[in-house]
Amino acid sequence: MKKKKGNLAELMQYAGKHKYLTYSSWVLSVISAALALVPFVYIFFIVKEVIESAPDFSQATNIVFNGWMAVVFALASILAYVGALMCSHLSAFRIAGNMRKKTMKHISELPLGFIGEAGSGKVRRIVNDSSAATETYLAHQLPDMAGAIATPVGLIAVLFLFDWRFGLISLLPVILAFVCMWKMAGPKMAQDMKAYNNALEDMNNQAVEYVRGVPVVKTFGQTVRSFKKFQGSIDNYHNYCVAYCKKCRPSMILFTMFINSTFAFLISLALILAGGEAIALNTLINFIFYVIFTPILTTSLMKVLYMSENGMVVADALQRVHSILDLKPLPEAVKGETPEDNSVEFSGVSFRYSNAETDALKNVSFKVDAGQTVAFVGPSGGGKTTVAGLISRFWDVREGSVKIGGVNVKNIKHEELMNNVSYVFQDGKLLKTSILENVRLSKPHASEVEVLNALHKAQCDDIIAKLPQGIHTVIGTKGVYLSGGEQQRIAIARVMLKNAPIIVLDEATAFADPENEALVQNAFAELSKDKTVIMIAHRLTTVRNAEKIFVLKDGQIEDAGTHDELVKSGSLYAKMWKDYQTSIGWKVAAAKPSVIPSAVEGSRGKGGNV
Repeated sequence: MKKKKGNLAELMQYAGKHKYLTYSSWVLSVISAALALVPFVYIFFIVKEVIESAPDFSQATNIVFNGWMAVVFALASILAYVGALMCSHLSAFRIAGNMRKKTMKHISELPLGFIGEAGSGKVRRIVNDSSAATETYLAHQLPDMAGAIATPVGLIAVLFLFDWRFGLISLLPVILAFVCMWKMAGPKMAQDMKAYNNALEDMNNQAVEYVRGVPVVKTFGQTVRSFKKFQGSIDNYHNYCVAYCKKCRPSMILFTMFINSTFAFLISLALILAGGEAIALNTLINFIFYVIFTPILTTSLMKVLYMSENGMVVADALQRVHSILDLKPLPEAVKGETPEDNSVEFSGVSFRYSNAETDALKNVSFKVDAGQTVAFVGPSGGGKTTVAGLISRFWDVREGSVKIGGVNVKNIKHEELMNNVSYVFQDGKLLKTSILENVRLSKPHASEVEVLNALHKAQCDDIIAKLPQGIHTVIGTKGVYLSGGEQQRIAIARVMLKNAPIIVLDEATAFADPENEALVQNAFAELSKDKTVIMIAHRLTTVRNAEKIFVLKDGQIEDAGTHDELVKSGSLYAKMWKDYQTSIGWKVAAAKPSVIPSAVEGSRGKGGNV
């Protein structure tokens, strides 16, 4: 069995040669902690000299020297600590950057459906926040921990150097505080930290998805109901945080009380040693030394407390990064086969999403001939988008096979498959770069002439004409934004430039306004020439002229045929078509003529304006 690496050892794998900077930061932090103790010794010498020379303070001749020595060692401690932080930050930034690069590289190799299943908000938080947690841990917390561990070790040696009785009593509240800290920050806290991050991750994911869905929510007039899932994640996070704080409260109160009660223990011992009489001068001096020195223990232990918690945060962050890195890419074909034509065939395909309880597709079989235009329609959740995703191999089927040109997609190299299939999503995604580079994503080495030609075919001439710098205009800067329909046409131009023989249109006109929809449909007509086209649609008018329509319900093909055949058959499609015709035939009822004049007259009679 392979031994699991520790969190620090794993982080150092991302550091490369910079890991020596991390080690150097620890050494410098320990030196800084040791030097930081020395000024307290010199301050004690000053106090001791003042007490011993009283009332003739002229005999206190070393006060200035001791004061300057305290300043020198304090400055030396600060310089060593600054050097430690410089080393730790250089290494931490490199580690966080390399972790993000590795995670993003792995995501790029995962199935295309991974982001959709996991949720973009969750993936973003893992990539950004988890690596950021390691950066804070390495840049600040590890050097501080090295110093925090070194400080008590030095303190314990010094505490027993002057008076072992005061040294021993100073450690008693420390031991009690450690017991409380262990109860609060022990192994159970690791589980609590994981649950906390799960709640936070879910809330972030729901926030991202809700914000993305705001246009749809506003379009359809949804209010509280649309907010319910997001609100639920917020409430869940709130309830967990409150419960967790209440659970930690008793231990934290006791820890704070004990760690700050050293003075009470010291005073009690001093009174016991005095025995009701005047305290001896030597005992008084030792007492003052411990009063000056022991607060450093409180500061160091507070750091250790937070270090243990932050260590758990990093462990959880690495575990979440591994939740992505441990996912396996789809197996690549060793000897890639080339499709014979542009046909698409499903044979006994069954597929289930990773976290689903039922199959999204159940024993689905059909064939689309090369150059044919077909459509998939049906109720939501019927499996239409799943069919589209499997053609592009967003996932692998559980049973059966998906073939392009007679070749199983598993036996086609990824690059070859992407060259054969173009996918137009319902929400065209544009990057914050120029129109030229957005279109070039499908063909990086295309000339400007080729890009302009693709934009012209995609009905984008009016878009380019209104942009200040034409195709060199950067989207999203200086108020340059495009409507949903305009973005979709740019996305279609990207597909046209690629010129793949198989086109998958997944609800590609879902969010287009009527004017843009007409232009998008013209662009589709140009795009579909001599291509195999597979359309996924809810608007039945957009698929009416398809050569064949497949009706999907509950993951199975319920019926197939032309529009006229399906309407005459009286099947589910016929009902859907009837309902669709009814919906577009709705008219707003006009008000009765007799009502309008009376309303007008009433308002005029009262001095109202019409």
